[in-house]
Amino acid sequence: MRFRRLFAAILLLSLGAGALFAQVEYRFSYIPKRVYLHQVFPVTVLAVEAEKQKPPTFRFDPRSDLHPLEKKPLKVVNGNDIFYTFYFKAERRDLRIPDLWIQDEDRTVKLPGQSVPVAELQAPPEDRFCGVIASDFKVKTSQVSTFDDKNNLVYLNLVAHEANLEDMRIPGVVEGGVEKFQRKGALARAEYYFVIPANVGEVRFSYYNSIKQQFLPIQVTTSYEHKNVAAQVELNPKDSGFDKLKKYTFIALSLFFLLMFLFSRDLFYLILLAVTLVTLFTFYAPLKKICVQEGAPLYILPVPNSTIGTRISKRIKTPLLHKYRNFNKIEYQHGITGWIKDEDLCKD
Repeated sequence: MRFRRLFAAILLLSLGAGALFAQVEYRFSYIPKRVYLHQVFPVTVLAVEAEKQKPPTFRFDPRSDLHPLEKKPLKVVNGNDIFYTFYFKAERRDLRIPDLWIQDEDRTVKLPGQSVPVAELQAPPEDRFCGVIASDFKVKTSQVSTFDDKNNLVYLNLVAHEANLEDMRIPGVVEGGVEKFQRKGALARAEYYFVIPANVGEVRFSYYNSIKQQFLPIQVTTSYEHKNVAAQVELNPKDSGFDKLKKYTFIALSLFFLLMFLFSRDLFYLILLAVTLVTLFTFYAPLKKICVQEGAPLYILPVPNSTIGTRISKRIKTPLLHKYRNFNKIEYQHGITGWIKDEDLCKD
């Protein structure tokens, strides 16, 4: 009897020790069977029975042309198992997930890479595909500003998951581009700007939903009557109708306060007259002049990746029409208006 109890105790201790020092199992739990060109896609590593382990270190083969978009994976704990997800982007057709070395407290494990077929996504022309492939895509806010007499400038605040927002291009707009792009795990944020004729009330385009596997439409209003405006930036160098209305209003107020002062001789009306005249003067004050260096690029829009319309042929001094961030709006020649960066202004 004592021998049986001793044997059972030794057996339990052995099993406990084996469980205590059991090694974690690593394997790829998800690699897509097919992706599209420019698609952002996940690759997930499963660590089995890893709840008591310290986080391992991951190293993909540095000789590979394909690297994860972020070095730190997205970690999800499910009971005793842990899922580590990396995100990649399919930039070429011969796509192969590189070999992965995983180092934990006990050892280094190698997971062999795998090839993934890459297809090119074909969209019907009527869908106006913007080039974005995402599991989810939303326009949080839209912002409309006057660009010139015939066009409006529209900013879209975008949020998407597993998305290539940096490749977004809306077909048919005059000028467009992405700025303030950020990526954190599956989440991507960006602002997309484009110029569109002022008489166009809305723009429609589509993105490809990688979960539903279909093109989904997006509609954005671009008219002042229906827009959702977070903040407006006046980009038109010429007088808008609202500016003219303000001028006429202050002229009328000035005449009214002058007449009231002449009739009543009350200093209060004289003070109001002085305030309105000072305000009115700001509308008609001469514009500040700036000096632009020879060869400076003249950008179409006040954003870093805007198209260069032309270059300044010689050093010039010209009125500053508007200031927006580190851009200065000028009229270079009659009918040629654009934006000059601060760094391209004369240094002396």
